[in-house]
Amino acid sequence: MNFGSIDEILTFAIGKEKEAVEFYQSQAARSTRASLKEIFESFAREEKKHAQLLSDIAGNKEKIDSYEFKKIPDLKISDYMVEKEYEEGMPMPEILKVAMKREEKAVKLYQTLADQTDNPDAKKLFMMLVQEESKHKLGLESMYDDYLADQDN
Repeated sequence: MNFGSIDEILTFAIGKEKEAVEFYQSQAARSTRASLKEIFESFAREEKKHAQLLSDIAGNKEKIDSYEFKKIPDLKISDYMVEKEYEEGMPMPEILKVAMKREEKAVKLYQTLADQTDNPDAKKLFMMLVQEESKHKLGLESMYDDYLADQDN
């Protein structure tokens, strides 16, 4: 993928976030269990926040310049999972695996794009995207870990 400007990167990334929102909203609409519907709606809200963040950055270089990077832990839980598609009736751990793999792929995509550019502004923007997706991945991995820990009780 080649991008000619920061705006092209933002447009691409916003499109990816909107795809994720649509995925989670469609899963929420199909869910027959209230708990699953709530989880998918929560995932969709998180993706909407990412899209809004990216929209706020568009045309606002100060927003990029002032972005603060923080170390986001990586539990690496999804690294050992096989990617699969969502299927109606999946148990909760499997649903979380689907979501974790989606976030893992986003992190890897933006990291690869950051590694491939020499443009400092583009690199910083991609690394911002890596961080935002890493936060979401961490949240899902933590939810998965907590869910499994609760099963022992």
